[in-house]
Amino acid sequence: MAYVNVYIHAVWGTKNRYPYLTSDVKTIVINHIKEYATTKQIHIDCINGASEHLHCLLALNADTSIAKTMNLIKGESAFWINKNKITTLKFEWADEYYAASVSESKLYAIRNYIKNQEEHHRKIQFKEECEYFLKTHSQFQG
Repeated sequence: MAYVNVYIHAVWGTKNRYPYLTSDVKTIVINHIKEYATTKQIHIDCINGASEHLHCLLALNADTSIAKTMNLIKGESAFWINKNKITTLKFEWADEYYAASVSESKLYAIRNYIKNQEEHHRKIQFKEECEYFLKTHSQFQG
């Protein structure tokens, strides 16, 4: 049996940054994502976001890649949202996402960052946050 201890901070947004995730909708979607993740043996440590995106701290299991994990979460949740008419308009996630490994020494800070998304986004827009992540945390800087 393999023992894996890899934490990932993942961020993904709605298509065209449309604010589908009102307070009520966001709560419903987050609860569904957590329930679904359990059925796929994806451990979600914490999840929160704003009207147009979500942040998630998750632990990878031994046989699932980041890409597969994100595909499962995003694909199934969008299907479920539309099937159950959780939003009035057709719901879509953007194709892209951000994912970075998190060291155990930073877990507390990342948990707090995710839990305080509403407050954080009163100060900074999602677009600026994305630009910051890509500029400071990407190996693909130009």
